Amino acid sequence: MERVKTELCIIGAGSGGLSLASGAVQMGARVVLIEGAEMGGDCLNHGCVPSKALIAAAHHAHAMTDGGDFGVAPVRPQVDFAAARDHVARTIAGIAPHDSQERFEGLGVRVIRDWARFVSPREVAAGDIRIRARRFVIATGSAPAVPPIPGLGEVPYFTNETIFALRRRPFHLVIIGGGPIGMEMAQAHLRLGSRVTVIEADRALGREEPELAAVVLARLRAEGVEIVEGAGVAGVAGTEGALSVTLTDGRRIAGSHILVATGRKPNLDRLDLTAAGIRRTPAGVAVNAGLRSSNRRVYAIGDAAGLGQFTHLAGYHAGIVIRAAVLGLPATARRDHIPRATYTDPELAHVGLSEAEARDRHGDSVQVVTWPFAENDRARAMLRTDGLVKLIVHRGRPVGAGIAGPQAGELIAPWALAVANRLKLSAMANTVLPYPTLAEAGKRAAGAYFSPKLFDNALLKMMVRLVQRVFP
Repeated sequence: MERVKTELCIIGAGSGGLSLASGAVQMGARVVLIEGAEMGGDCLNHGCVPSKALIAAAHHAHAMTDGGDFGVAPVRPQVDFAAARDHVARTIAGIAPHDSQERFEGLGVRVIRDWARFVSPREVAAGDIRIRARRFVIATGSAPAVPPIPGLGEVPYFTNETIFALRRRPFHLVIIGGGPIGMEMAQAHLRLGSRVTVIEADRALGREEPELAAVVLARLRAEGVEIVEGAGVAGVAGTEGALSVTLTDGRRIAGSHILVATGRKPNLDRLDLTAAGIRRTPAGVAVNAGLRSSNRRVYAIGDAAGLGQFTHLAGYHAGIVIRAAVLGLPATARRDHIPRATYTDPELAHVGLSEAEARDRHGDSVQVVTWPFAENDRARAMLRTDGLVKLIVHRGRPVGAGIAGPQAGELIAPWALAVANRLKLSAMANTVLPYPTLAEAGKRAAGAYFSPKLFDNALLKMMVRLVQRVFP
């Protein structure tokens, strides 16, 4: 058995682990990186990258049907579903070298391609190699959580880890789960020619502000996605191409394929955390504000830490651990400034507190301001006027912001900046933006917060009248 000593051992070569390995080794630390599956993790191979590539293909198909109001005659697109999947594969292949074993070995990282498990509080085994490190970081990500639905184990079904390998268009895709993954895949497959039904036991996009989610759901329903809310799945039966989903209310839905999109669970079972004295919860490794586990030598980041399941969150966590474990500086992770986006059309994005969370924390001092895209000139020119910007303001500062509308994932950026740096709302109101842009909707929302103070102020009006009489 080979024995290796190092300063930092990272378990998992997904987005968080790779960011940490790259930063640490270039700062002079000795780094071992262990990965038992694919370099790049879920985001590159099964999540963010392939889903956005498929959504882009679906957007081009839909655009051919949606130009009538612009004077462009709609046509029925001829979709080559296998070619769309080839686009997905090419996109992954184009990014893969950046995440490859060869690149990281070139940086000086020792990369071990095997599954890791703790054998003591200070040692990890990976195949026939035993690694002893000063610090360990668990960056193992998460996997699809498949619910115990009767019959599901006896029928073929997809998760996000397998759906992108499908090269024949599903005739009728039944999606179990109405969260971001479910809704993105629903619209993409519909636009590529499939019939789609989404089943959600509670409320579709239930984490989002109801009025923002309603904009997205209305658009998906208008395009033809059937969304069943408030009904769980009681059982599944059939064979590929002829599947039957029975709902808890007795209804039955016949479909050709099933996609399970009911959430995710942390990848921790292989690690034997008990051997290292590491406490875990159902959400992930139990960590303190500095992302350190109950074993002070071990940190957890990204999905494995149970604090959220976003690629950008894992990258942020990597920066925290670099400061703490590599540079020896005090560092704690915030949770109130992490944005999220759902890449449907229209998109939905949020950062900071929801209205309900803000009122629970700050009470009646919270003010809510909205501005509709129908009042935005660029949106009018694009015929994309559905949606709104919603700001949650406390004592002149935005503590939360949500956007449902075109390019919401891009438009949330200045609000993420504002919430992260605790800027005043006047910072946006005072910003001059090019005209006409969609971003002006956010600026107008900020301006709407100040309008009553300017235009419904009796003292100010009295002062203006005095100035007009006195000054020539």
